[in-house]
Amino acid sequence: MQVTIEEKGKVSGFVSRYGDTPSDKDTFIDQFFKTGQSNGREVSFTTESVHGVSFTFQGTFDRGPGKAPSSEAYYVLRGTLTRVGKDSDGKETSQARQVEFKSFPRDTQ
Repeated sequence: MQVTIEEKGKVSGFVSRYGDTPSDKDTFIDQFFKTGQSNGREVSFTTESVHGVSFTFQGTFDRGPGKAPSSEAYYVLRGTLTRVGKDSDGKETSQARQVEFKSFPRDTQ
């Protein structure tokens, strides 16, 4: 996942995943944010739907245990990630889980 906090609270980015439906099994998929916003530490986004699956996120952006921007987990994004799709009967389904994403080390040069 890549999340960019832009000016005036706009959030952009994407979720990368491997497909898990019969039509895209094991295919690498990037799902770009359709909407996203930030208000202080609060962050939310919704991805575009790809093959009938989209994601929503609601959570907070915090300083993590990393000691410097060049350290892993200098920032941590915590919250609820919900996968929205359809079952075999075409009914909308959702699966929510608590997640924590750690930032990659930044090149500080």
